Parts: sequence; C-alpha cells; structure tokens
Amino acid sequence: MTSDTDRSLSPENLKPRQPSVPEVNRLTAGDISASLKAGFADFLERPVMSGFFGLFYAVFGILFVWCLVWLGKIWMIIPAAVGFPLVAPFAAAGLYEMSRRMQAGESFGWSEILGVMASQRNREMGWMAFVTLFIFWVWMYQVRLWLAITLQNASFSDFDGFLHAVFFTPQGWAFLAIGTCAGAFLSAVLFTVTVVAMPMLLDRDTNFVTAMLTSIRVVAENPVIMLGWAAIITAAMLVSLVPAFLGLIVTLPVLGHTTWHLYRRAVPPAEDAAVQPSSS
Repeated sequence: MTSDTDRSLSPENLKPRQPSVPEVNRLTAGDISASLKAGFADFLERPVMSGFFGLFYAVFGILFVWCLVWLGKIWMIIPAAVGFPLVAPFAAAGLYEMSRRMQAGESFGWSEILGVMASQRNREMGWMAFVTLFIFWVWMYQVRLWLAITLQNASFSDFDGFLHAVFFTPQGWAFLAIGTCAGAFLSAVLFTVTVVAMPMLLDRDTNFVTAMLTSIRVVAENPVIMLGWAAIITAAMLVSLVPAFLGLIVTLPVLGHTTWHLYRRAVPPAEDAAVQPSSS
C-alpha cells in the first residue's frame, strides 16, 4: 500500500513547478479605442495623482537636459530627449496599479500606490527596469558612435552649431538616417518585450522572462494592431516633448492607464485562464 508520504515524494511531485503560460487574445482597433477611453476616464477620475506621475517624469527630463547643458554635452540633448520615452513603461508602474484598483472597485490613496511601487524592488520588476535602461544605454552609445563617424569634423561648441551640423549638412543627414533606423529598431525591440510585460508583472506573481515572452506573443498575434498602438505612443510622446517636456504631465498618465486596459484585453485574467488537466 502506498502512503501519502510516498506519493508526495514521487518523481512527478519532485519536479519544479513551471510557471503557467498565459493565453493571449486577438485584438482589434476597437480594443485600442476602448482602452484609450478607459485610460482617459481613469485620468479624469484621479487627475491630481495621475498628473503627479507625469509631472515627476517631466521634471526629471528637464533636469536631465539641464545637466547635459551644464556638463557641456550639447550633442547628447537631442538623442537623450528622443530616447527618454524608452523608460516610460517602467515609470508608469504607479499608473498601472491605480487602474488595477479602479477597475476592481478598490479604494486607494497615496500610501497604497507608493507602497506597491516600493515593493516592486523585491519582485521581478527590477529586471525589467534593467532591460529598459540597458536598451536606453545602447541607444545613447550608438548615437555617440555614429556621431563620431559621420560628424567627426563638426563643432558642437553650442546648441545652435549642433543643430546646424545635424540638420543642414550632408553628414548630418546621414547621421539622422542611420540614427532613425537604429532608434526604430531598438524601440521596436523594447516595445515588443515590454508592452504588456510591465503591467503583467504588477498584476501577477510571475517571472520577468514569462512576462516578456507573453508580451512578444501578444505582438506576434496582433502585429498590425500593436504597430498602431506603438505609433500612437510614439506620436503622443514626441509631441509632449515639444513644450519642454510639460506635455508629459497629461500624456504619460493617459498612456499609462490605457496600457493597463489594453493589457487586460490582450491577456485574460489568471482566474479566467483555462486550467490544464493533470495526467494521473
């Protein structure tokens, strides 16, 4: 007769339990539209708290550019401003938590949201932050590389001189063409691995590899729809940078809330996922 202890120590039970792989849904343009409406509604419901995250991001961007000017790194201003939105998904963690609680009908205040954000340092979100910042570093490094190759004889003693060298010389046009292609590739990679990974890590007890693979599957299953969403994000973020980053006070919160709702449409909730029958 086999005891319960023997059965619990069977080879099948000794195998490490693998994390479940979430299902992904097919999306339509209507999902993006509905998510945008829900995201804007979330912003209007808690405009001060939502706007705080946008303001914090905008102020950080302004200080970042000011530091570059103070250090005399004039050539880094444009690539830093263009690449700055790459880290936006990580900065929106608090917005995801706000939308999650509003969707669940839960009340919350500053302490609850900031507490959840602080707790992410002990979870897998830190690895996603590393991925995001690494790609941003690669972006800045390749800009410096191509700048040295194409504009090696140009003078960047002031910002006007840099703009003239980049926008009004054949070497500058070559730099812009190469930089645009490289930036588009890096942005596509980062978007693909993070578009639903960030909110998924906040929502579920899963690892960052599973979250990234799920994000890749969502993009692979919905290439046209996700390309459209990427275009909306890119356009909104770039327009927001024009008024000295201040447009981010509104656009970052709205896009962050919207991303949460799009994630919930793309990845079924864990409790709704089909349970795989175990073999006996």
